[in-house]
Amino acid sequence: VQLQASGGGLVQAGGSLRLSCAASGRAFSRYTMAWFRQAPGREREFVAASRRNGGRTYYADSVKGRFTLSRDNAENTAYLQLNSLKPEDTAVYYCAAASTEILSSVGLEGAYAYWGQGTLVTVSS
Repeated sequence: VQLQASGGGLVQAGGSLRLSCAASGRAFSRYTMAWFRQAPGREREFVAASRRNGGRTYYADSVKGRFTLSRDNAENTAYLQLNSLKPEDTAVYYCAAASTEILSSVGLEGAYAYWGQGTLVTVSS
């Protein structure tokens, strides 16, 4: 599957953005979808994940209550709604997909075989 992330941009603190991750192929509902981010000078970190086949959604503590991951299986697209943005949310955001059940943590990069190219989110103070 190929992933195309979009929707990043420049926004003021407190603002909102919606990121999209469009997937090629079929059977989108069978993929666990996730978002990670990488801030300048830092390692890539887990943001949110939605398990395949209508499973549970998970969030990093740093974004819980502010970010929402949703998916439209008919449109083969996953979304990440970013609200109440903070300057520390500035990062390149990547979407990722796993076609097999993740038995370990959904927050591990190695669990995902497919990655999008990233979209930059910049939050000004």
